[in-house]
Amino acid sequence: MEKVAILGDGAWGTALSAVLVERGASVILWSHSQDTAHTLAATRQNPRYLPGLTLPEGVTVTTQPDAFEHADLIVCAVPSRYLAEVLESMKEHFGRGRPFISATKGLEISTRRRATEIIADTIGARPLAVLSGPSHAEEVAERMPTAVVAASTDPGLSLRVQDLFGTERFRVYTSSDPIGVEIGGALKNVLSIAGGMVDGLGFGDNTKAALLTRGLTEMTRLGTALGGTAETFRGLSGIGDLVVSCVSRHGRNRAVGEAIGRGDSLETALDGVPGVPEGVLTAKAVFELAQDHDLELPICNEVHKVLYQGKDPLRAVQDLMTRQQKDEVSV
Repeated sequence: MEKVAILGDGAWGTALSAVLVERGASVILWSHSQDTAHTLAATRQNPRYLPGLTLPEGVTVTTQPDAFEHADLIVCAVPSRYLAEVLESMKEHFGRGRPFISATKGLEISTRRRATEIIADTIGARPLAVLSGPSHAEEVAERMPTAVVAASTDPGLSLRVQDLFGTERFRVYTSSDPIGVEIGGALKNVLSIAGGMVDGLGFGDNTKAALLTRGLTEMTRLGTALGGTAETFRGLSGIGDLVVSCVSRHGRNRAVGEAIGRGDSLETALDGVPGVPEGVLTAKAVFELAQDHDLELPICNEVHKVLYQGKDPLRAVQDLMTRQQKDEVSV
């Protein structure tokens, strides 16, 4: 029996704890809040982040960092904006060389680092894998069939993660491209804000299809520039995650975009969405990465203008549609 510690008590960390117990693992779920931990332990419910799921008995809830000292693997499900701070405060408890599985999507704004880069920089080199794909926590909690990808440069670790998480309702594929998988998971959040704007503006399926297709081009363009493989973006962590994020009622980033498309300010839109919509912050990092690498990412650029320069979303669509005509496969 694997003993797995999960860093982060949000929706995704909670949902993954249930998957792991179903597979036969013993799980410790770490919470930063005494009040949240008490609620989780006493009621076996997470009403703030994942209402409706009852934590299985195989999950132990704690706020004590020494719980990580005895884990075989550690799953990191902390939002990217808090990741470095949390890791720094607890790094003495993680042990040398203990494998980390990153389930964090997004980029750190100030440094534009991916989650695995933050982990390695903060707590030292160790075996690292990424778990990502089209996987809303709400549906995973309801045991709806879901497929994700486990990516690592260490094939043995990818297979270990595949075996650790794979159930009859949670299928895991392996990949050797963690960079591509992480970039797909980050950029889809930015593009899903654009998807929400499409809905808020009252546009239809044609518009959404154009967004998904050209958004995938931008995702691939940035991902390959940063060292990912083009094929990765045609898979679960690329087009798969992009589709689900742009169309699902569960998507927080899509909901923010929809509110803005209807005319709300960014601040009002954020007030109406629970949790952490990673795409709002990631949009800044993606904008800067595009400049650093001299990349043309027109959709992401317009999302950045709407979020941070006050551009009208309808005007952003018009500017995208009237750009210079090009061949579809050209830059």
